[in-house]
Amino acid sequence: MMDTTSNEHIDSEMYKLEVNLDDISPEWLGHLMDKLLSEGARDVYYVPIYMKKNRPAVMLQLLCRNEDFEKIKQILFKETTTLGVRYYPLSVHRLERRFYKLETKWGTVTMKEGLLEGEVVQVAPEYEDCKRLAKANNVPLKIVYQEVWRNVT
Repeated sequence: MMDTTSNEHIDSEMYKLEVNLDDISPEWLGHLMDKLLSEGARDVYYVPIYMKKNRPAVMLQLLCRNEDFEKIKQILFKETTTLGVRYYPLSVHRLERRFYKLETKWGTVTMKEGLLEGEVVQVAPEYEDCKRLAKANNVPLKIVYQEVWRNVT
């Protein structure tokens, strides 16, 4: 679920959960990420690690809101091979977000700005818009990004 609050704020009731997975099929990881995100995880990512006896593994880390914590923890136990979940309470400082449309020679791209105390400190095009324009115009994605950055004022 996307954060719908656009004002700068602190999410103070968040959790970071993590599990080390050394005996899970890689095919399951994409399914797991999709499920976690659809059930309320705010961010999900995998980090390659080595465990005892030098076994290659994956550390799954995710952020979720306090209200989704139990549901997310249940998913981790049911959908992975883990026998334990580590978790930590944490806060996340979120920038104010503002969106605008940018016209390129191939079409419109939504731009996202991040503001810190009212000052723009981040600007980025929406990936899905760039991907759509690249496909529709048979242009490499990196060329669409270059065109976007040429047009940013």
